[in-house]
Amino acid sequence: MTNYSKETTAVGIFVIIGLLCVGYLTIRLGKMEIIGNNGYTVKAFFNSATGLKVGASIDIAGVSVGRVTAIHLIQKEDSSRAYVELRLKEGIKLTEYSIASIKTSGLIGDKYISIDPGGSETILADGDEIEQTESAVDLESLISKYVFGGVK
Repeated sequence: MTNYSKETTAVGIFVIIGLLCVGYLTIRLGKMEIIGNNGYTVKAFFNSATGLKVGASIDIAGVSVGRVTAIHLIQKEDSSRAYVELRLKEGIKLTEYSIASIKTSGLIGDKYISIDPGGSETILADGDEIEQTESAVDLESLISKYVFGGVK
């Protein structure tokens, strides 16, 4: 039998606690929702979701209130639109006439969704749709229009 000293046991416990802390920080900093996945989902359709990624922040008045959980292309006979699924934290109440806009943080930063609350008294429930949306401004197309004389 092998006898372990108190120092060896203390080092082992310290290493285990360290690994648990690293695992916790990995989950929190990676913005994964394993524990406490409370909230609800709403959907929005955009003409263009260029640059928006799953995991992007959802802000109201500059405060993060959720994350983008899915982005899909919806094709119909005459048009194609981006379907974006938004997961909002529990307690956040959106009204029927809220406006979801794709914004850029900084000049060439990451895309996020900014929501301006509407004036209605009807609260959106889980699975409802934000009907009023604004797609991201495509900076490349604006620059190319300016360079090649498309802007007057």
